[in-house]
Amino acid sequence: MKALLYTPSLPRFFAAWALGKRFPKGLLPLRLAELPLPEREGFLRVRVRLSGVCGSDLALLYGKSPPSLGPFFSFPAVLGHEILGEAEGSLVAVNPLLACADRGLPPCPRCQEGEEGLCQNLAEGALAPGMLGYNRDLPGGWGEWVLARPERLYPIPKGVPEERAVLAEPLAVVLRGLKRLRPWPEEVLVLGMGTLGLLALRLLRALGYGGRLYAVAKYPHQAERARAFGADGVFLGAKEALLARARGYRYLGFTGYRGGYEAVVEASGSGKGFREALGLAREGGRVLLLGAPGLAWADLSPFWFKEVGLLGSYTYTREEFAQAVALLPELGGLEGLVGGVYPLGAWREALSARGKALFRPNVP
Repeated sequence: MKALLYTPSLPRFFAAWALGKRFPKGLLPLRLAELPLPEREGFLRVRVRLSGVCGSDLALLYGKSPPSLGPFFSFPAVLGHEILGEAEGSLVAVNPLLACADRGLPPCPRCQEGEEGLCQNLAEGALAPGMLGYNRDLPGGWGEWVLARPERLYPIPKGVPEERAVLAEPLAVVLRGLKRLRPWPEEVLVLGMGTLGLLALRLLRALGYGGRLYAVAKYPHQAERARAFGADGVFLGAKEALLARARGYRYLGFTGYRGGYEAVVEASGSGKGFREALGLAREGGRVLLLGAPGLAWADLSPFWFKEVGLLGSYTYTREEFAQAVALLPELGGLEGLVGGVYPLGAWREALSARGKALFRPNVP
């Protein structure tokens, strides 16, 4: 089968880390390869219809993933963990987690609680470390076929467009994170209007959130989408959002603020976004990390001086994934987040796309 294979290279890793998006895409450690059809006892072969490009994929390619996560991935690997596939004639969303049950192990304490996303055995058992998309034994969605156990496949409700259905996995991540904010505050500010931030706005309203909802958008088209997805107000920068809620005090050329937002959802996944989110939270407020910043410096005083609480969300339970799939019929318009659908051979263009990029591996 054809697939995009990621093979780590330390020289390219450090070069990409230093240059960021200026690093030539043709030199990224990614290549279109011909691989054997995957096969494993107890796993179904699933034909990939669509697979998304996630911010964590880009972080890996551009050297932004924290080194401490390295032991929980295994390479070379076919990337892609946002997967819409076809199995036994049905369109299915693929839950990419590989927890104790998938690894042939008795359940660890977290898996016993149903928290497979927090499985303690990510690097144990019969499979290499990592979930689909970060696992050398099982290919991810940037290839023509994946393998999954039957209980990891969730039928897509009738009438849901494929470009919306493929967003089930990031939707599950957002759903879990928003649940961690309960009891919901009277106002929420979402920072970063990429896929995760816009999903957060849309999902909050779909779940019945009736409080004040604000967004920080970098570009006019993001601001327009944020309003359409339920934002009561949109700011074109974090400073503008801060000045709308906080009072500044100066001393020796430095400015400190009192006030801010009851809850801030950081969805950009950048170190800058993390620092801004801490500054935007009011005294006693909460910050939810939906994005995945890696190594970043930050002023930690908000945690003790303002008693700001920090929450995070990375994956989901089986029930949360199922709930995300069940919500898809109600979330019309999500397919508008897709910026382009590309064959595997056009991966350079896909990585440069504005908006959510998808691969359609099974095309000529």
